[in-house]
Amino acid sequence: MEVFETLEDAAGIFPTAVALGNFDGVHLGHQELIRKAVQRAGMDGIKSAVFTFSNHPRDLLPKEKKVKNILYKDEKRQIIRDLGVDYLFDIPFTKKVMTMEPEDFIDQLLLEKVKMKVAFCGFNYHFGYKAKGNPGVLRDAGAEKGFEVVEIQPYRINGNIVSSSLIRTLIASGQVEKCMMYMGRNYAIGGEVVVGNRLGRKLGFPTSNLVIDPAMVTPLNGVYVTYCTYNGVRYPSVTNVGIKPTIGHYHKNVETHIFNFDKELYGKKIIVEFLKKTRDEVKFDSIDELSEQIVRDCREAREFHDKIEEKIEKYVGLQYMCYK
Repeated sequence: MEVFETLEDAAGIFPTAVALGNFDGVHLGHQELIRKAVQRAGMDGIKSAVFTFSNHPRDLLPKEKKVKNILYKDEKRQIIRDLGVDYLFDIPFTKKVMTMEPEDFIDQLLLEKVKMKVAFCGFNYHFGYKAKGNPGVLRDAGAEKGFEVVEIQPYRINGNIVSSSLIRTLIASGQVEKCMMYMGRNYAIGGEVVVGNRLGRKLGFPTSNLVIDPAMVTPLNGVYVTYCTYNGVRYPSVTNVGIKPTIGHYHKNVETHIFNFDKELYGKKIIVEFLKKTRDEVKFDSIDELSEQIVRDCREAREFHDKIEEKIEKYVGLQYMCYK
């Protein structure tokens, strides 16, 4: 997949079937839209493309709160790459773009730079000055200028429209177990392990600490069953998200205890996947009470992981019997 971070980088590209949208989270609805663009490109013998922005358009609106990201940039790009896309336009949303009339957005960006022949967009796609552009505006322009528009209707699961806003709400409220349903993967946080206060090690539960990126949406404070991936290997783990109220007042961070693991990870990169919240973060009356609760947290997390392993073994066994 070729990635273009400026429109000038895209000189000499071939005509495209392009998926239009912000694609924050690249959830199952986004994936469906992108797959349709990829399939159409293959049918028409042209290139598939995704046109999106590297920053959220709402971030330029002075009265709006900055939108928290669900995915890191590299993570988002890898998911789009895995969907078979040829070109990714991941350009900055600037004041110049924000103030473009919808007609200019279509002519100067989508037709001239992206070489759009077929546009795929969601029912709620908006573009151009004051978000005046929409699928209807695109269709009218397509009828005049010779490109096709495919509008994708809402993608629903259990009656809920899948959206990035819904997923942010689930994460921020600690309902991480529902993310798999809407994203097709677990919600995850990654980064470089930093030195903590080493209390976990003194209590017999060493942890790997991550500083929370303020640009990212983060789970509600509490204890979670997790997986921790290091160096390509996925380990069962348990994670606390919060400020450690029992031992002081710290900035919110993520600290993970990896089961059956004794390597030093300071300065190393890890990824923590969140499976389920087990309790809220609370302030205990003593370190001894905290230590006793950590034992219970680890036991509960291990039991959860054991159940997952049992399900996997059962599934593998059934698959073996089917092909035997």
